[in-house]
Amino acid sequence: MNPVSQFQFNALRAQFEGELYFDDSTLHRAQKSIYATDASVYQEMPLAVALPRNTADIQKLIEFARNHKTTLIPRAAGTSLAGQVVGKGIVVDISKHFGKILEVNAEEKWVRVQPGVIRDDLNKHLAQYNLLFGPETSTASRAMIGGMIGNNSCGLHSITWGTTRDHLLEVKTLLSDGMEAVFKKDNIAGYTAKLREKQAKGQREQSVLAGMFGLISNPIDQDLIKKQFPKPTVTRRNSGYALDALVRNFENGEINLCNLIAGSEGTLCFVTEAKLALVDVPPAAVGVVCVHTHSVAEALHANRVAMQFDPKASELVDKYIMDFTRNHTVYSQNRFFMEGDPEALLMVEFWGLNVEEVQNQANALVAQLKSESLGYAYPLLFGDDANKAWDIRKAGLGLIRNLPGDTQPVNLIEDCAVAVEDLPEYIAELETLLRSHNLHASYYAHAGAGELHVEPMINLKTEEGKQLFRKVLADTAVLVKKYNGALSGEHGDGRLRGEFIPFMMGEEVYEMFRQVKRIWDPDGIFNANKIVDTPPMNEFLRYQQDKTQPEIQTIFDFSAQEGMLRLAEKCSGSGDCRKTELTGGTMCPSYMATRRERDTTRARANILRQYLTPADKKEHISASQEMVKEVLDLCLSCKGCKSECPSSVDIGKMKAEFTQQYYETHGIPLRSKLIANFSKQMKLASFAPWAFNGVFGTPALRKVANKMVGFHPERSMPLLHSQTLQQWWDKHKKSSKNTFTKKVYLFCDEFTNYNDVEVGKKAVQLLETLGYEVVIPEHHESGRSYLSKGFVKEAQKLAAENVRLLKDKITYETPLVGIEPSAILSFRDEYVDLVPENQREDARKISENALLFEEFIAREIDVKRIDKSVFTKKEQLIKLHGHCHQKALSTLTASKKALSLPENYKVQLIPSGCCGMAGSFGYEEEHYEVSMQIGELVLFPTVRQQPEEVIVAAAGTSCRHQIKDGTGRKALHPVEILWNALLK
Repeated sequence: MNPVSQFQFNALRAQFEGELYFDDSTLHRAQKSIYATDASVYQEMPLAVALPRNTADIQKLIEFARNHKTTLIPRAAGTSLAGQVVGKGIVVDISKHFGKILEVNAEEKWVRVQPGVIRDDLNKHLAQYNLLFGPETSTASRAMIGGMIGNNSCGLHSITWGTTRDHLLEVKTLLSDGMEAVFKKDNIAGYTAKLREKQAKGQREQSVLAGMFGLISNPIDQDLIKKQFPKPTVTRRNSGYALDALVRNFENGEINLCNLIAGSEGTLCFVTEAKLALVDVPPAAVGVVCVHTHSVAEALHANRVAMQFDPKASELVDKYIMDFTRNHTVYSQNRFFMEGDPEALLMVEFWGLNVEEVQNQANALVAQLKSESLGYAYPLLFGDDANKAWDIRKAGLGLIRNLPGDTQPVNLIEDCAVAVEDLPEYIAELETLLRSHNLHASYYAHAGAGELHVEPMINLKTEEGKQLFRKVLADTAVLVKKYNGALSGEHGDGRLRGEFIPFMMGEEVYEMFRQVKRIWDPDGIFNANKIVDTPPMNEFLRYQQDKTQPEIQTIFDFSAQEGMLRLAEKCSGSGDCRKTELTGGTMCPSYMATRRERDTTRARANILRQYLTPADKKEHISASQEMVKEVLDLCLSCKGCKSECPSSVDIGKMKAEFTQQYYETHGIPLRSKLIANFSKQMKLASFAPWAFNGVFGTPALRKVANKMVGFHPERSMPLLHSQTLQQWWDKHKKSSKNTFTKKVYLFCDEFTNYNDVEVGKKAVQLLETLGYEVVIPEHHESGRSYLSKGFVKEAQKLAAENVRLLKDKITYETPLVGIEPSAILSFRDEYVDLVPENQREDARKISENALLFEEFIAREIDVKRIDKSVFTKKEQLIKLHGHCHQKALSTLTASKKALSLPENYKVQLIPSGCCGMAGSFGYEEEHYEVSMQIGELVLFPTVRQQPEEVIVAAAGTSCRHQIKDGTGRKALHPVEILWNALLK
């Protein structure tokens, strides 16, 4: 490829309607860096990144690539595992502007979509028609139709719904001459007539039609293809180009080039629309039998039995993956059904018109398994229980990234497929092969389709590891060929397996593949060096080891993650952070609003990893820090990634650490100082609260004041109470005459102390009414405002002092109860990694007994220490929005239980992620718009829909303020709701 000058890119940008990043500015370099990787082990800096707004933009890119001899790399969600969207070309990201559902024909059961439509989001839309798009990858919450076409994706229900190829009715494409072409199934007579009459719109389309007809109509070539491709009973086959599918079509009197485009990895044309066949939604009853076995081999033999009972899915999960769920914030809760300590689970799904029908199918399978002494436990799960079990299986790729050390599971032989009947013997030989290399591996996924994702543990940071990486694939290719299987079942060849296609298919078939590429794309415009002419598979790997560069010194303790670098490296690239608000969850709120890759948790982890292991050692640290700052800018530190990312990549923690180091290089902005020192400012202002409130309670004055400090003029400010909570408490404790048998310590956080004093007062009075002595112990502010702005050293001092002051007071019997989630949960989260080493055990003990107010109430309900009779019996509906930190570090179950204390109070969760305020984030002028966009995703519309009599609940002070600014509605803290519900 020829180098392309910035002058030439500037000329393109002048006529480009979308976004184009190519130069050496901080933003452009950051964009190129985060698109240098996907979910594979590869990394290569692209020439440029383009986000086309429309088809005309893509045509301009095609013309540009042709004129300047470069290549376009089509990219959707970027979850490819074989490096399909990595390369030194122009990455063309269609995920932002090509996400429209264009047409649904429920009667004929098809839908027409753009390639950026997300599979799960599509099915939420189709639910109203009782239809869905069948192929279901484990990444379906973010995988897009364009990527699924490129890889011919299928997923866990492939034995029922088949592959994307089976559902692709028609594609609208742009060919390498920039002309539009539509491909769909045709009979041979119609196809040849089209050729004779030259009905194609352009020369390239005519060449494609003629060239492909000549290739697949040749009997000698047909025989060679049938001989060299995997045997027909291997249902997952995605190596090379799908000439075998075209031959089968031809023998049935049809030609369907859609079958070739599916699985072509964007190397032949650029898909702009797709018409997809739909299937009926499953019947009402869906159950999963979780067969517990003593070994993977036993599970595979159980799978052969299961396939005799016509299941809809049969998936395997090994102990290696299950063990990583034990201490995971979210997935540990999904282990509820496990009995004992199985070496492997076989999850077999059945459908029925009712539960009894499913139970009958399950019972028949279990009876046969028992008769063959396969398995030792067989729980049958339905509904949400089944979904939780499936979530463990789907999170496999991310979960296994929690292995300590540089030896990590690698996507290498994870996509090899054989016939189902051959799977036990193939895996047995594969295990022997891996043992010969002294390797361990994890095993999971599609047993029912003859494919297990086998991920060996290899250290790719060493030269020995890189050589072993290639040797294992080479040896496995020999084994797969022995069983006449496929080296790739659904993940594709990309730059990982392309090198081995000549061995697997033979040189003659490989030359056919090169001929296919020449027919469609003679100039290599589309995703060059994928499938054919790929570079060696162990080049351009993302992991580096620079022994001359020591591990960065940090203030936070990263020892549990073996350093900040290894925490960043835990990101597998699986893209769980690209979920939309339709899927739900908290991670990542800014991405949900902007739909930009640079606002994903994945992008932030990648840029931090590259910063900590720079490819160019001469790059000045200040310049690379600017890139990291750019990518971290819209991180709200919501902590969603700590729990929802299967690998628990805690970007909030790393952002705080990085920001502290950035300040030390670049200095501290005034606004950051003001926000970090919030408590000191409020203390000063509390001497004359009337003056503070006079300014910030008057719209005209507030706008001026906001503008002066860099806050958005439309953002209202929380006002001061006439007295602080601490001042009220000092008077209250002197006047209290009550005697109590139970005692709690209340953490007087800085937000409640100055702004939400009434909430604090009601918390004290409510607890006293319920029989608890309330004590506000001596302590300092939580340090939350310091942490949010990256003043980690200041936060560390506060954490150390608070631990020192509280360590001898806080126990299970006398817990520390907090009102503001972000403040009290600092004890559970940051403090443990922040205090000096000699205080960590004390911090850990406090963290175990630092409770949200609602958690404490729920705990006391469970042990029957709270009398419901003191509350009203009036009926009341409550809509509850959870604070981000509460969702990440705790659970909303406690809030529901606490708010349901009045027996006729009904609590419904608002399916919102982050509210969008996130402390100071929503106040800052440059972040205000994104803050409000986040609120508008789910929270604001839901609140606006509620009748006046419905109570909106939110524990976070920022959340309540965001709801007020976004909807005009007053949300109440759970404390206030329970206080108001008391019989007085």
